[in-house]
Amino acid sequence: MPRLSTAEAAVEALLRHGIDTVYALPGLHSDPLFDAFYHAADRLRVIHPRHEQTAAYMALGAALATGKPQAFAVVPGPGLLNAGAALLTAYGMNAPVIALVGQIPQVDIDRGHGHLHEIPDQLGLLRHLTKWAARIRAPHEAPALVAEAVHQATTGRPRPVALECALDTWAKKSAVEFPSMPLPRPVDAIDDEAVEAAARLLGAAERPVLVLGGGAQGAAAEVRALAEMLEAPVISYRRGRGVMPDSHRLAVNMPIGHRLWRTTDAALAIGTRFFVQNSQWGVDASLKVVRVDVDPDEPERLRKPDVALVGDAAPQLRALLAALPKHNRARARRDSELADHRAWMTERLSRLEPQAGYLRAIRAALPTDGIFVDEVSQIGFASRVALPMELPRTFLSPGYQDNLGWGYGTALGVKAAMPHRKVLSIAGDGGFLYQMGELATAVRHNLAVVVVVFDNGAFGNVRRIQQDRYGNRLIASDLANPDFGQLARSFGIAHWRADTPETLEKALKEAFALDAPALVWVKHGDVPSPWDMIMMPKVRG
Repeated sequence: MPRLSTAEAAVEALLRHGIDTVYALPGLHSDPLFDAFYHAADRLRVIHPRHEQTAAYMALGAALATGKPQAFAVVPGPGLLNAGAALLTAYGMNAPVIALVGQIPQVDIDRGHGHLHEIPDQLGLLRHLTKWAARIRAPHEAPALVAEAVHQATTGRPRPVALECALDTWAKKSAVEFPSMPLPRPVDAIDDEAVEAAARLLGAAERPVLVLGGGAQGAAAEVRALAEMLEAPVISYRRGRGVMPDSHRLAVNMPIGHRLWRTTDAALAIGTRFFVQNSQWGVDASLKVVRVDVDPDEPERLRKPDVALVGDAAPQLRALLAALPKHNRARARRDSELADHRAWMTERLSRLEPQAGYLRAIRAALPTDGIFVDEVSQIGFASRVALPMELPRTFLSPGYQDNLGWGYGTALGVKAAMPHRKVLSIAGDGGFLYQMGELATAVRHNLAVVVVVFDNGAFGNVRRIQQDRYGNRLIASDLANPDFGQLARSFGIAHWRADTPETLEKALKEAFALDAPALVWVKHGDVPSPWDMIMMPKVRG
């Protein structure tokens, strides 16, 4: 058995699990870990951003784009807390992110001595932000704990996990044995009775629909086959975007899905919390619901479905596809009905300018396999219903946390993990200033993300609410901004100014052709609200 430090053993275990990049900020508590990174430089890439939040967001972006576990490393206390928003977002988005977090000397943990970066019950805090967390106490524990971390992050419901290690423990050495890795994945169980019940229910329906969430990302072929077999429109939003190509005749966005909901008689919800439909649109006894989810606790969280299939979406749907034909009724094609709804949607989007025009420009410039990173902004909100997507994992949106400032760092992680794909990050002026220092990271690591900063001089959504609901009593919503062109220039980054959809499309095509970090600055004024297409009223139940 080799004699290794805890840090060396942890790094070797990560590499054996195929994790060859760590997004990390150094510091005293992690010095031995970074020395281990250095000695593995021929196999391991370390990307260091300028803030701990970005280290975690980059790991999140890489995990979302690839579907594979990704790691970041930060110091304890302030470092962990700075990364906390990204961990919370990863938890909400079911992303397999692995946090490597430092600690004070092991003998002093939780004794309140006032060590540098000490925080009470850091491991307990981590357990509130992750699916699983543990402390490495000795070198020989590191391989098994890394293996368990990867296993926890990637099996069942994927979610972030964490390992913490004391600064003196990182450096300790002992004989280390590496178990067989990775740990075996659980076998997908198929409940034949539940599949048969789901097939009977869906096969008898006259007007079924499919509702997709992030858990459907790995089941695109099965989703399409089921939709065509059932002649069922497919509703997707945010995490579910791109699983069913928007060019497909049965693909619909949320506003059209809401229009269909009143007369839907069966819904197949795949890998989604189904929160909007249960809590906003309404569900009643005349609507039969089948849910597919890898988390056994999820289907009954809000309302018990008629049938629940528990497991990864792809094998569950393949079983359903095999059982459905003998129960499936004949249905007329719904092309004409959906064409009427799309005509309505086109007219509605004509009143959402300039956002719709800017999104058409983005779609024209971004390749089909390009990855779009949404941000909390006026254009971002509109993109969730108005930007067509054709492939899974190409529309990244921050889930129910919907946290301002997540986008640019996340996009940098996407590009680091997918260097041959075009990556576009959008941001409002409010959100971009959370991470504008990461322009330095883009340059330092040559991460060719194109960021479009939409500048309206305000937290636009906050200002609209204050105008509409609080008698125009404006407070803390107006912003003082830099000249974003000069800002980009100061980092040596190519930049463009674009104030119309036409000039934005041209600028984006030129920026993508550079294959280097780039910024496009778009100034605009007040824009119409998209919220009537997002927060839609109850129509049944």
